[in-house]
Amino acid sequence: MSRIVVLGGGESGVGAAVLAKVKGFDVFLSDKGEISKEYADMLEKWDIPYESGMHTESLILNADEIIKSPGIPSAAPMVKKITEAGIHIISEIEFAGRYDSAKKICITGSNGKTTTTSLIYYLLQQAGMNVGLGGNIGKSYAYQVATEHFDIYVLELSSFQLDNMYDFKADIAVLTNITPDHLDRYDHKMENYVKAKFRITRNMDSDDCFIFCSDDEITISHLNQIVVKAKMLPFSQKEEVSEGAFLKDDRMVVRVGDNECGMFIRELALGGKHNVYNSMAAAIAGKVMNIDNEDIRRSLSTFQAVEHRLEKVLSIKDVLYINDSKATNVDAAWYALECQTRPVVWIVGGTDKGNDYTTLLGLAKDKVKAMICMGVDNRKFHESFSGIVPRIDDVTSAEEAVKLASTIAEAGDVVLLSPCCASFDLFKNYEDRGRKFKDAVRNL
Repeated sequence: MSRIVVLGGGESGVGAAVLAKVKGFDVFLSDKGEISKEYADMLEKWDIPYESGMHTESLILNADEIIKSPGIPSAAPMVKKITEAGIHIISEIEFAGRYDSAKKICITGSNGKTTTTSLIYYLLQQAGMNVGLGGNIGKSYAYQVATEHFDIYVLELSSFQLDNMYDFKADIAVLTNITPDHLDRYDHKMENYVKAKFRITRNMDSDDCFIFCSDDEITISHLNQIVVKAKMLPFSQKEEVSEGAFLKDDRMVVRVGDNECGMFIRELALGGKHNVYNSMAAAIAGKVMNIDNEDIRRSLSTFQAVEHRLEKVLSIKDVLYINDSKATNVDAAWYALECQTRPVVWIVGGTDKGNDYTTLLGLAKDKVKAMICMGVDNRKFHESFSGIVPRIDDVTSAEEAVKLASTIAEAGDVVLLSPCCASFDLFKNYEDRGRKFKDAVRNL
């Protein structure tokens, strides 16, 4: 019996362990941190041996294959030992793909991937298709392959999930854009990060479709260096494309083959230039899946925004509180600021991933009246924005940030949590940060 060891006891790792158990492997899970009660209970329910708070080398280095959770960097000491021992490391996505014959629509990108994934999933659901949602969003893909049956999966894939993917193949791949992000995990080399994103096109052939933003300079500059056999379907807000999506006056036009679908920009449920791109990508995927125009239009006009992505929480004394906790990089925060029409009290901060804040200075100067830094180390924000933003304060919790923001903000202002950074210094993850922000707002 082959032995599979899973590193990491979160959603991804536990899902992979359950699938390995279902498929008859000798499976063991190891997490150097503490495994939450929810996941420990799940491992016990499935009778999967595990360890929490440590890595026992003898129980790990006897594996035939290792499934590594995406949050664990390849520079981690245990991962280095596994590599030195010559044991093959794969991702949960790679493993689950071996046992899944469903059609797979896979979405990656530095920004917009969660919204685009959610839009496509909603579109297919509304069209009555038997569809699952997974990857970097919702339930573990591997767990669903082990316990459910879907004809189609819509999978959001981060660069970390793509890193250890080899034979997995997307039928439809969407690349929303590429901007500098997570460079701390890629030796601070943009080239390495770009290559990781383009892994989504691996193994695709001429029957498959690759949907990408032709306005994105980094994507286009690397496209000719990578052999992509799939049918190319670009989307653009700058020029007309023969197949794909583009803007014509105040309408979005989507064209795949001889089939065309159009709708007015004002009809889209999600506002802002970035969301027009996300809607274009989703509409192209819908056309490729032969969803009729009426269903596409209805879905794109009735979709509800994703939690933690420019989510309007409450308006208190005519001050609007917005939760954009998912903005974990500079580009995402740029979008959040760009679409604000009212003076902003901006809550930022967290674990810096080698960020360069230059692109935000103009928007900050024009729109931000005060900045509240919610992080363990806020020096870089002070260095970058002093003299640009009139007031900069430091806090160490979401509650403190919201209380302070409520004393600074005046009627007609926006309090925007759009942190620019990862959340791991003060919070478990961006969801935890967003929920604590929302709780603090509701308690005002």
